[in-house]
Amino acid sequence: MAPASDVPLLEVRGLCFSWPDLPLFQDLNLRIPAGVSMVCGEESSGKTTLLRLLSGDLQADQGAIVWHHAGSGATPPDTHQPVFRTEPRSNRLDAVSARAWLSSLSARFPGFNAPLALELANGFALEPHIDKPMYMLSAGSKRKVWLCAAFAAGTALTLIDEPFAALDLAAVRFLKELLLEASQQPNRVWLLADHAPPEGLALRSVQVLGD
Repeated sequence: MAPASDVPLLEVRGLCFSWPDLPLFQDLNLRIPAGVSMVCGEESSGKTTLLRLLSGDLQADQGAIVWHHAGSGATPPDTHQPVFRTEPRSNRLDAVSARAWLSSLSARFPGFNAPLALELANGFALEPHIDKPMYMLSAGSKRKVWLCAAFAAGTALTLIDEPFAALDLAAVRFLKELLLEASQQPNRVWLLADHAPPEGLALRSVQVLGD
């Protein structure tokens, strides 16, 4: 976890959530500072579910998500902050090309940087695939497209599920460079979810689910 001296930018208080007949979170509390943090755990520990709760795609049974302004007090628990969550396993974009989807995100995210997204696509070596429909892309290439969107979205909270899965070594190196830059941002939270922390990546906080 983050040192006690770290002021959280995002705080989860008393979060409770259950699937039908399957309790998952009971009074979960998180204090997440600005920069890059991580939630870890085994399969079925709730990593992806937590990201969906933080993004608003699922509603908690109980608890609050509180945003703090850097250097000041908390905003009301119901204050909305822009959130981007990666969904590389989704098939809802199968018929759309990577370029078309990235170009469309400016309408959804006011801070989206479309030129940066295409620059990142080049950094991830997506040039041969950028105009193909997404169903034609490998699992690794789909993940790269979602990562391009995540780093161009300009959101206060960015949620990245299994960031390094199915990536080639060059893409892993490039992603770690991007995360290093993100770790220096004082007004944004980047929350990764995976089985274990990756090597060579400094994290502001780590929460292990299922302990």
